[in-house]
Amino acid sequence: MLEDGRRFDGVGLGAEATALGEVVFNTSITGYQEILTDPSYSGQLVTMTYPLQGNYGVNDEDRESSGPQVAGFIVREAARRPSNWRSQQSLHDYLVEHGITGIAEIDTRALTRHIRSKGAMRGAIAPADRAPDEVMESILAHPLMEGLDLACGVTTDQRYEVAAVGEERFHVLTYDFGVKAHSPRLLSERGCRVTVLPGATPADDIVALQPDGLFISNGPGDPAAVPHAHDAILRLSEAGVPIFGICLGQQLIARAFGARTYKLPFGHHGGNHPVANLDRGTVEITAQNHGFAVEAGEDREVPGAPRLRVTHRNLYDGTIEGIEHLDRPVFAVQYHPEAAPGPHDSRYLFDRFIALMEARKE
Repeated sequence: MLEDGRRFDGVGLGAEATALGEVVFNTSITGYQEILTDPSYSGQLVTMTYPLQGNYGVNDEDRESSGPQVAGFIVREAARRPSNWRSQQSLHDYLVEHGITGIAEIDTRALTRHIRSKGAMRGAIAPADRAPDEVMESILAHPLMEGLDLACGVTTDQRYEVAAVGEERFHVLTYDFGVKAHSPRLLSERGCRVTVLPGATPADDIVALQPDGLFISNGPGDPAAVPHAHDAILRLSEAGVPIFGICLGQQLIARAFGARTYKLPFGHHGGNHPVANLDRGTVEITAQNHGFAVEAGEDREVPGAPRLRVTHRNLYDGTIEGIEHLDRPVFAVQYHPEAAPGPHDSRYLFDRFIALMEARKE
């Protein structure tokens, strides 16, 4: 049930409980386990537009965090018998094990078109024996996404390290606002020792560690509700430390330099979004998962942040998909270049981050 009263009846999937959250849709064909375990989906009921989910099962290798982060899962059909040599359990059993409620056998096309035209809204997945009025009351009492700091609920409690693969070349700090496991892994493969820090780590502590680079992760919620990263971004960048941000990280970097952010009508969620690289004159197919964006201006300007320039644009709606600082080694993208399970068009951004750290050392 959606907060405007639209109702879809289906069959229970996963845990038998009531799930509340913002209802969004994802257009990826594969990668449901990576989507389920992406911390950026915290607080959301995710609708998969591709009709069949769960057909290749679930395993321990493809997760992006310790377990599912979604508030609920909505599908057209859930495969009853997964078939893949890597499969360890079914989608249904996985959701039950982690207490995640889902629903299947509904018209996900109709639901997606409704959200597409009306905008993302709060909703509930509830057992059929619950009174509709009671469910609606729960939906309307659930907090809106605007102004919500969800990053504090998905960040790590304690710092931890990911060792460099091979010779250690750089020490990179990761500001964890909901980091996916693939991001530190890709840095590690490029010779970085990665120290992952809780999102509430004070700027003084970050500066004191004297890193070679700072990576600012993806994460859920409203970037306006996460102001504590701004000081570290400004102080490290002023000292010439390269900074690379993705998703929420881009929004936090933009806001640190004076830009504004706003909520998109229904967000960008999927693995097939075309993005124009304005510097290269090319198009990248990207993985995306965000409900907020940086406010755009004329041409390649960023309103409120005169030292930032736009490097990438979304070809669906023209929103900002990449920025860089004119004077400091700072750049960011709105999409997910780690892109597990794909596409991999944007992996070069990790190499660019390495190049900035190499240049600073030289």
